[in-house]
Amino acid sequence: MSRGGRQTYAALSVLAAGALVLTGCSKGGSNASDNEKKDQQNAKRQQASIKFGNAADSQGPAAAVPGAKKGGTMEVLQRDSYAHLDPGQIYVSDEGSLATLLHRGLTGYKATSNDGSKHEVVGDLATDSGTTTDGGKTWKYTLKDGIKFEDGTPITSADFRQTFERLFAPFINQGPTYLQQWMANTSSAADYRKLLPDGPYKGKHLPDSVLETPDAKTIVFHFQKPHPDLPYALAMAGYAVVSKKGDTQQKYDKAPLATGPYKIQSFKSGKSMVLVKNTNWDPKTDPIRNQYVDQFNFTFNVQYEGSTKALLADTGADKTGVSFNNSVDAGNISAVLGGNAAIKARTVAGYQPYVGQININMSHAPLQDKTVREAIAYALPITPIIRAFGGSSAAEVAGGFISPTVSGYDASFDPWGKKKNPGGDAAKAKALLKKAGKLGLKLTYGYQNTPEGQQYSTAIAAALKNAGFNVQRQDIPAETYYDQVGKTNNNYDIYASAWGADWPSASTVIPPVFDGRTIADGSPNYSHVNDPKVNADIDAANKIADPVKSAEAWEKIDQYLAKDVINAVPTIYYKQVQISGSKVGGLVYDDVLGGIDPRRLFIK
Repeated sequence: MSRGGRQTYAALSVLAAGALVLTGCSKGGSNASDNEKKDQQNAKRQQASIKFGNAADSQGPAAAVPGAKKGGTMEVLQRDSYAHLDPGQIYVSDEGSLATLLHRGLTGYKATSNDGSKHEVVGDLATDSGTTTDGGKTWKYTLKDGIKFEDGTPITSADFRQTFERLFAPFINQGPTYLQQWMANTSSAADYRKLLPDGPYKGKHLPDSVLETPDAKTIVFHFQKPHPDLPYALAMAGYAVVSKKGDTQQKYDKAPLATGPYKIQSFKSGKSMVLVKNTNWDPKTDPIRNQYVDQFNFTFNVQYEGSTKALLADTGADKTGVSFNNSVDAGNISAVLGGNAAIKARTVAGYQPYVGQININMSHAPLQDKTVREAIAYALPITPIIRAFGGSSAAEVAGGFISPTVSGYDASFDPWGKKKNPGGDAAKAKALLKKAGKLGLKLTYGYQNTPEGQQYSTAIAAALKNAGFNVQRQDIPAETYYDQVGKTNNNYDIYASAWGADWPSASTVIPPVFDGRTIADGSPNYSHVNDPKVNADIDAANKIADPVKSAEAWEKIDQYLAKDVINAVPTIYYKQVQISGSKVGGLVYDDVLGGIDPRRLFIK
């Protein structure tokens, strides 16, 4: 999802460029002192490892965390309170982190290494990650035995029918819409509700031709088009099960019934939350989660600086303290990474799924000259952007549009030499501009009016001027930035954006951002690119059921866009550093969650 819009499935972290940043892949879960080469090697290794697991892979209990102990209370310091607890309303990433402890769905991500770097999609409440015999148009799931809600009620296919049908109700308006659009066979997020406008609440239901529940254990999806990514999508918190009997509609958002290892004992919005063990969670059914800590005590409105200082001080309750989502603040990053081995031992760092880019507005005639776009690509400096966001611990030079968190990422891809020369190549850019006969070409540069945007846009404008462009900077208020650059007739020639994957496949990156058939006001195709080859290749890639072959197809499209189409220039991969108290065990930066993995934590 766009950095200016909704956030995705994992771990809300830093406030940057006036918009929330989130999720991501670890550099192998190693500590923050590792170098960037190791980051890339581990990220590359991880990409080939995501597979769709079978029944054996989906059996519980979850693998034991080395050295883990049971018992105790853990303090959780969070900046943001939780606006939504109803699975159907969960899309922002801090809520997604919490959901790993509370909610379960048909599928989920199982870590297959102790460092957070390797995963597979497995059956969570289902016996496997799903079976399809027709390339992804029909998917069958069978529920496990012994699965219950926190009140002891068995989970059946009727609960899942309720779960999926209520997604069409008007009050469910914050969660993901992939599944709803697939069931309604529409690419429009505005049209899917026509399939079941009131959800299940006025006696109407999805037809068996769309969703079949022939018995208490079986769920079958029927799509008109292949959707081989369904196991990924169903692993999102937004598609976790909701109790049919306990569905209180809007009220469910404040008091949901848990299916995970923990349940909510109390929640005071904006102040505190207490989680305790869910005694109706059966570890034998769960291949993903552990239940070591007795109780989690959350405190909200703790800013990044506050949580960092408290956990650095490491006294009292802070010794057993952590933040699921707060990053180490920029002011204390040097103290955290400054060489103290004891502090480094309780830090983790990793990537988020966001990739920044400078869009080149393809609807403007002067920019339809590929040589001009090449000149822009060579001229753009990345160093000022990294500096603005806090240095190498917060960002890394990007080669393509696919994050290290996503299958298909290639650490070696660097079409404009930015990894070797992040300051840009003004001389080469000027030569290309001269070749095009466009020296002095006016570029209107729309930038986001935030401290970071102001800082790096000044340096970028100077670099482009040095390359022979006539650059006019225009500030855009942070609150309306994406509304402005999302207009098809906007007056800006270049402008920044960023996009993050909803799951570790570029199918949630390339189509929404680069499919020319999606161009419209508000579309995330911010460069307004409409390349026939890209559109055709997207259609072909969307039909590939094998996740490894799919990743290869998306990688080819990514590299064609960055190197040959040049509708945008990749800038940075977003990263973050997190810290815990000294008594916290099981500390791992999980590459899918994009932050600390709550499911592994214990008290030493």
